[in-house]
Amino acid sequence: MSKPIIQVQDVDFFYDKKQAIFNANFDIEDNKVTSFIGPSGCGKSTLLRCFNRMNDLIPNAGVRKGQILIQGQDINAPKVDAIDLRRRVGMVFQKSNPFPKSIYDNIAYGLRIAGESNKAYIDQAVEESLKGAALWDEVKDRLKDSALGLSGGQMQRLCIARTIAVKPEIILMDEPCSALDPIATAKVEDLISELRNDYTIVIVTHSMQQASRVSDRTAFFYLGQLIEYGDTENIFTNPQQKQTEDYISGRFG
Repeated sequence: MSKPIIQVQDVDFFYDKKQAIFNANFDIEDNKVTSFIGPSGCGKSTLLRCFNRMNDLIPNAGVRKGQILIQGQDINAPKVDAIDLRRRVGMVFQKSNPFPKSIYDNIAYGLRIAGESNKAYIDQAVEESLKGAALWDEVKDRLKDSALGLSGGQMQRLCIARTIAVKPEIILMDEPCSALDPIATAKVEDLISELRNDYTIVIVTHSMQQASRVSDRTAFFYLGQLIEYGDTENIFTNPQQKQTEDYISGRFG
């Protein structure tokens, strides 16, 4: 087992008085794809958003017990800057959200916000990010065109390119293919397989087929509890818990 990049230790998470995560305990390995599966409302997206503190934006929501460590650092410690954390831990959302700007400016945005002004560097970063997101060949002749003119699948890959432009350590993906057709989904899944060489990826998915195709490790959640966590192949072929087996075989969900 490679070294963990994320450590979840005894975490309880609440939305005001409603508890959404109960005593979660597990490690996520570096340079692996980890998928979170489970029925709607089981806490998987809530936990994903804990990793870059997106839940900070919700009043009275937060981790009430336990801690989450990234590279050994407690990310909820007072000295941790949430903006800097979100640069290190990028996020791709369920609905692609390109800015109403050119394709080029979408990618360059994060670099400029971080203070980068060297045009040659930004040009190179834009090209490398679009290549990294398997989009360069499709858009290289229209970088000044609006990103809103892209197809749904291209927009989602653009959002992935925008995320990797600032060189994060971890990429979070919250159901990144749920709005895409099968061809666009296959392109994003191929991309996830390539990106695992350079990034740690955590993906929430409703599709068990997708989890089995793209991930190295799978965590099954039910009613805010982590029921089972292990190598994806074992989870799908030889689950240790009856709840996991029932969910994977379609008895509920």
